[in-house]
Amino acid sequence: MKKLLLIYFVLLPTLLLAQENEDQDWLHKGIILKEAITYGERPMKEIGTQQTKFDSLVLKENIALSMADVLTFNSSIFVKNYGRATLSTVAFRGTSPSHTQVSWNGMRINNPMLGMTDFSMIPSYFIDDASLLHGTSSVNESGGGLGGAVKMATKPANNRGFGLQYIQGLGSFKTFDEFLRLTYGNDHWQVSTRAVLSSSPNDYKYRNHDKKENIYDEDMNIIDQYYPIERNRSGSYRDFHLLQEVYYNTGKGDRFGLYAWYINSNRELPMLTTDYGDEMDFDNRQREETFRGILSYDHLGESWKTSAKAGYVHTWMAYDYKRDVGNGTMAHMTRSRSLINTLYGQADGEYYIGNKWLFTATLSAHQHFVESRDKNIILQEGDKGIVGYHKARLELSGSASIKWRPIDRLGLSVVVREELFGKEWTPIIPAFFIDGVISKVGNITAKASISRNFRFPTLNDLYFLPGGNPNLRKESGWTYDVGLSFAIGKEGAYHLSGSANWFDSYINDWILWLPTTKGFFSPRNIKDVHAYGVEIQGSLVVSLAQDWQLALDGSYSWTPSINKGEPISDADQSIGKQLPYVPEHSSSITGRISWGSWSFLYKWCYYSERFTMSSNDITLTGKLPEYFMSNITLEKGLSMRWADLSLKGTINNLFNEEYLSVLSRPMPGINFEIFVGITPKWGKNRKQRE
Repeated sequence: MKKLLLIYFVLLPTLLLAQENEDQDWLHKGIILKEAITYGERPMKEIGTQQTKFDSLVLKENIALSMADVLTFNSSIFVKNYGRATLSTVAFRGTSPSHTQVSWNGMRINNPMLGMTDFSMIPSYFIDDASLLHGTSSVNESGGGLGGAVKMATKPANNRGFGLQYIQGLGSFKTFDEFLRLTYGNDHWQVSTRAVLSSSPNDYKYRNHDKKENIYDEDMNIIDQYYPIERNRSGSYRDFHLLQEVYYNTGKGDRFGLYAWYINSNRELPMLTTDYGDEMDFDNRQREETFRGILSYDHLGESWKTSAKAGYVHTWMAYDYKRDVGNGTMAHMTRSRSLINTLYGQADGEYYIGNKWLFTATLSAHQHFVESRDKNIILQEGDKGIVGYHKARLELSGSASIKWRPIDRLGLSVVVREELFGKEWTPIIPAFFIDGVISKVGNITAKASISRNFRFPTLNDLYFLPGGNPNLRKESGWTYDVGLSFAIGKEGAYHLSGSANWFDSYINDWILWLPTTKGFFSPRNIKDVHAYGVEIQGSLVVSLAQDWQLALDGSYSWTPSINKGEPISDADQSIGKQLPYVPEHSSSITGRISWGSWSFLYKWCYYSERFTMSSNDITLTGKLPEYFMSNITLEKGLSMRWADLSLKGTINNLFNEEYLSVLSRPMPGINFEIFVGITPKWGKNRKQRE
């Protein structure tokens, strides 16, 4: 860490000296606060929706961030993190990870085997536009989002000529992060290539509260105990991401797009805090290669818009668990392989009648071909069978909506959706939205919505061997939302906005994996869940002086998620209890203060206690304590005639909090990162910036 600080303090004076000749540059002048004018008329497509949009500055704030980190510090949904650079999933409104639908440029990227998405595998630098659709609002995009939906997309860079950006990151635990972006643009073409490479031994220290060491006196009597400091063992990783984008705009209302995203990941799975073995005796590793590709076409007319997309996803995943059998030879205990191929197609249409009516229709299809195999298990001598499954499933989703604004201050929307999974159709999925401006002073707007929704079992739920249950019923539920929002501001001075929402959700036939008398787990429809609560958001931007600006964002959620089902046995103590790993309270705050080309950022998040058992029993390991997390970042931007430069230093877990997100999964204490970025100027780009 001393080397990192030395680099920081050696580079900073050099860059400051280079800045002296560029006092007239935009970087020195700082960020000009845009005028804050509020309007009573809202976008027709957003009538009644409960939505959280992420600013582009949040998404690009740190090259080392994944979307899991962005959601942790910029929303109040719970991000369940299994450790640094390991599986990260979300619990949206007290539901499970498979109840959150995730899309990238319109294509669903939920794993069809598991139903969930690993947000640690999504670099925030690859995302230009992201938003959360809460509860009923997710029906506008897809079915199955009993908790909500996460939308992510890329956008054209809108550059002229050639452009290049390179950022080098160096962090604690010998962590290296590199980012490269090449762009080219003119009146019709926009081409972008992005690459991210991240690697680390990931051997951070932590205090192990699951072990105790004894202190003995001279007579070998125990006189005291302490929790030992250990290192994260077998947690190294190397992730590579490559994203290619090509856009062509005819200038006559037609635009073509190509998106191609390649992932190559090799991660060790860290040992648990309860493991006593030698790390050299184990090899616990997960590898992944994924390709996602989309071709798109959009046509924009005077009062209508059409679009079509075709895509393909290929994912190969391998999980290997080896251990030393005693003679120095590593033998396979588990050798699992899965192969997923998905074909995707979608067509959309929008038609406006004046500014009072909007009609939309969407039809999408995902055809999955999934093969799951454990190649290390032999059923019996001479039997060539392999434990696993090979299945295909077609998923169709179609919707139509009517949005009507009879007067400027009132909007109504009706959405009707129906879906096919395999050979089974859902009943009609209806959703109704209404919003109205109560007062134009402050743009105080009331919103309300109601929807029905369904989620089908995943392929693992149905066919995993051993344990899959082909007789599972689909989950279903009703969700109700009501809320208020406001926005006020004064040109060149400040902008303040906020919202408060109440939601109430009832989910029937909740699927849960339970142990069986045969020695393995199997899923069953055993729960009825009542999830309800409050979501609060606020944002403030203030221009303090000519070169000073302050920005604050905050969110809070109160989310009881209660099991209301019938006891499955006399010993079942889960009825009326909070669901496991769902915090009742969560919140986040970010604050940024900018002066000229300097910027200081503070990020804070909080999760209340989480129960690890459905009975909420707190004996032994039944509860994880609440925790607070604080990160700070100091950034300096510089502009010279030949390039724009940036220097950034970040401290994560500022107060060295000792915490767990998941039972027995160690998390790092205080750690540091330094980033140096360069964007050369040449040709047209140089002339424009000068």
